[in-house]
Amino acid sequence: MLTLFRELSTARSTLSISNVSPQIFIPLSQLQQQRKILEHKLNFVLDECKNVNQIKEVHGHLLRKGLGQNCYVLTKLIRILTKLDVPMDTYPRLVFEQVRYPNPFLWTAMVRGYSLQGLPSQSIVWYKCMRRAGIGPVSFTFTALFKACVVLDVNLGRQIHAQTIFIGGFASDLYVGNTLIDMYVKCGFLECGRKVFDEMPDRDVISWTELIVAYAKSGDMNSAGDMFDGLPVKDMVAWTAMVTGYAQNARPREALDTFERMQNVGVETDDITLVGVISACAQLGASESANWVHDVAERSGFGPSENVVVGSAMIDMYSKCGSVDDAYKVFEGMKERNVFSYSSMIVGFAMHGRAHAAIQLFHDMLKTDIKPNHVTFIGVLTACSHVGLVDQGRHLFATMEKYYGVAPSADHYTCMVDLLGRAGHLEEALELIETMPMEPTGGVWGALLGACRIHGNPDIAQLAANHLLELEPNGIGNYIVLSNIYALAGRLDEVSRVRKLMRGKGLKKNPGYSWIETEKGEIHEFFAGDMTHPMSIEIKQALEDILDRLKARGYQPDLNSVAYDVSDEERKRLLMTHSEKLALAYGLLSTNSGCTIKIMKNLRICDDCHEFMCGASQITGREIVIRDNMRFHHFHNGTCSCGNFW
Repeated sequence: MLTLFRELSTARSTLSISNVSPQIFIPLSQLQQQRKILEHKLNFVLDECKNVNQIKEVHGHLLRKGLGQNCYVLTKLIRILTKLDVPMDTYPRLVFEQVRYPNPFLWTAMVRGYSLQGLPSQSIVWYKCMRRAGIGPVSFTFTALFKACVVLDVNLGRQIHAQTIFIGGFASDLYVGNTLIDMYVKCGFLECGRKVFDEMPDRDVISWTELIVAYAKSGDMNSAGDMFDGLPVKDMVAWTAMVTGYAQNARPREALDTFERMQNVGVETDDITLVGVISACAQLGASESANWVHDVAERSGFGPSENVVVGSAMIDMYSKCGSVDDAYKVFEGMKERNVFSYSSMIVGFAMHGRAHAAIQLFHDMLKTDIKPNHVTFIGVLTACSHVGLVDQGRHLFATMEKYYGVAPSADHYTCMVDLLGRAGHLEEALELIETMPMEPTGGVWGALLGACRIHGNPDIAQLAANHLLELEPNGIGNYIVLSNIYALAGRLDEVSRVRKLMRGKGLKKNPGYSWIETEKGEIHEFFAGDMTHPMSIEIKQALEDILDRLKARGYQPDLNSVAYDVSDEERKRLLMTHSEKLALAYGLLSTNSGCTIKIMKNLRICDDCHEFMCGASQITGREIVIRDNMRFHHFHNGTCSCGNFW
């Protein structure tokens, strides 16, 4: 910067009228050319300024060279002051007010500055003053105003939108159009944004991507897909929007397919894309796909050992794919760890029933500078719940705010109610709910109702159900659990009443489905009662063989696991076609003996299937891993990792 100042000082003698000899004639065009060179150098110097003192030095040069009224350089000066977050009402405003005839760009620098500094109403005020002064806006004026209207009011944005048309020339401006789309989308008027897009004479990849992202966030992936297909040149941002959109809208297969297409056409991958496709793998529980994505991450330079964001996501991915040991390998190999890395691993251990490993890792984390957050405590409390560590859970819950500054949320109360309830402390769990500082959620009452199912307490179950039916009147699972509790207690009149309520509301149980991944990475889905799979005959035969062998060992189907009013024979038939049983039979038929069978399920595993899987693991000699919507169950040699505590 000192070198440039020397050059500027040299140039001063050329431009200063007082230094020009009266005998020497310098053409006006030469003076103008020298002035432009000086302006260019000053702009370059301003770009290099890192603080206000440096800007003041440049400003001083401006004044000494007679450029104190130069709107071109002063516009850059105000923009740099804005970038350094200097309050607009101080130095920038003083600079502006010293100019006798500010041009549209200088006015726009002020409008933009107020908008960027979180003062959108002041931005609008300056625009009004600009118009009263008879100064016409430029395209950048409108882009700044539309950003301000995102915070203020979409109706004000519509008025300014109208001005772009009436003033003329701006309705067809690409940058104005893109900012308009952004404003309407962020204000929740997606269709208005689409209309702007449709009427734009010119569009770029930003125009298309804005709407792709907006449709994805609204859950309309079909429209997002149509926009993506119409995009002439697809860059990494557009591909990432589609991958992430599918993942966030629970369409993991499409996310993986899109990511594979992205790889095939040679588009670069960044950590944001990877986190999206990693989430898709986690949803599917697809181990083969997870390994492939891991390889892609390594080749792209975003391996988990180097990138803490990708590493944390991969820990969650491997845990949800049933490979908690692989998740821990990722964790151990990370050069940098943060609260998300630790929390993901703690939650991973918890969902697999490895409570002591989760708690040990929590204590290891406390020895570092990393502070636990609300997710960390959800993980460690869940771990305590899954193995009945009541005293440890009580201690953690009591100290989380006092020592770690994490105020208990409804989710933490749900974990504690679940912990106490599973361990049989139903009265204490109810008392905890009654003393909550916030209104109990459906999750809290649901945890208590689930505990009543385990311990057969119909009275507290009725209380929990009454609250649940108010909060979630159409939650069929609550009716089914309550019905089962009454059935186990022999209160058949209450069973009939609950089932009558279900029929009266027209409630139907969500269809249960399970899926299993082959060794080639193919996903096979099975719906409860659906025997349309190409191998259905073999699957049925395999299940009958397992059933016969289990019955010889004393197994009897748990008919209470069927919620419908049908005959016992029909209940037995329905139980035998539960989706996880169909997936198990297919896994036994399609994998090598000795291979672990991993099954993913959308609902909680029922009591009958849980008992069936325990027995099947013993008579087949296979380890069976099932992920339901609550946790993982590892069935091995006749027992489950949950210890029948789920």
